[in-house]
Amino acid sequence: MNLNVLIVPGDGIGVEVTKEAVRVLEHTCKKFNHSLHLTEGLLGGVAIHKTGGPFPEETRKLALEADATLMGAVGLPEFDNWPPEKRPERGLLGIRKALGVYANLRPVKSYPSLLDSSPLKNHLVDGVDMIIVRELTGGIYYGTPRGITGEGGEERGTNTMTYTRDEIARVTRMAFSLARNRRKKVTSVDKSNVLETSQLWRRVVCEVAPEFPDVELEHILVDNCAMQLILRPKQFDVVVMENMFGDILSDEGAVIAGSIGMLPSASIGGKKPSGAWVGLYEPVHGSAPDIAGQNKANPLGAIGSVAAMFEYSFGLMKEAQAVYKAMEEVLNSGKTTADLKPKGTPATTEQVGESVCDAI
Repeated sequence: MNLNVLIVPGDGIGVEVTKEAVRVLEHTCKKFNHSLHLTEGLLGGVAIHKTGGPFPEETRKLALEADATLMGAVGLPEFDNWPPEKRPERGLLGIRKALGVYANLRPVKSYPSLLDSSPLKNHLVDGVDMIIVRELTGGIYYGTPRGITGEGGEERGTNTMTYTRDEIARVTRMAFSLARNRRKKVTSVDKSNVLETSQLWRRVVCEVAPEFPDVELEHILVDNCAMQLILRPKQFDVVVMENMFGDILSDEGAVIAGSIGMLPSASIGGKKPSGAWVGLYEPVHGSAPDIAGQNKANPLGAIGSVAAMFEYSFGLMKEAQAVYKAMEEVLNSGKTTADLKPKGTPATTEQVGESVCDAI
């Protein structure tokens, strides 16, 4: 195949982990005889420095032309007090919207070699294998009206959570489709005892469910879900939720996996004429500026995102499995970064990337 991929390293450790992810991408394509064309774009804080805005028009153009986009992380402390519309994170929201990616898939899997890395007891973590499906283009992050108005004691901040029937239905179908190829169970998360948006969410999910009679559906309130993800995480298979709930709850997956550096993600939209999913792939972690440039960030979340790209955007299952298998082999070898608490000397970011390539 001819793979046309946009690389967006972003800020902080995004640059370092993306470098190793690209190393694995190039190595895998060479091994399986695929032609790979790479372009690079600016996003986030680095884009503000170089172009004046977090999401340059050139990056938008490159993203729309590419078959898939691999991203690092965005965000720098120097912009923490800037208005929301000018901060690096606005670039992330912008590229998601431009690509129309509406479902963020975050696989959470426990590895036997990392059971001791999780603060949870081993028997709770062992055997966890779930996908958190987060709706990505609606909800409170995009709703209007929004902003800060008034003065003095009347100064008021406003954000609006809003969803349409179609937005809920399409991400629900994505979740059910994934469950069909797994353990055939979908857990829908809402706050329908309080929020009208959640009442519509639950109603639409129930209307979509009969299209997938082979998949079990259960509902859970978001606060109970937060607790159950820690108390009994093995009960979950595919968990679907709205944007902000997904943003918060998916980070609990880092506790289960042993480190947030382990978690890849795939943001999926509609299909291209070729039949491939439109995809934006990135590790779940942030830019971690406190360790940037020190060659000690965990690149496995970024490398796992490459495996997800092979799977979802290109339908290359053998290539995806080769990457996943290599990651597990490296974990079993103990040659990991400090966040995974290896028994010996921690490996560097670069060493982990090289080890994955060697395993492939």
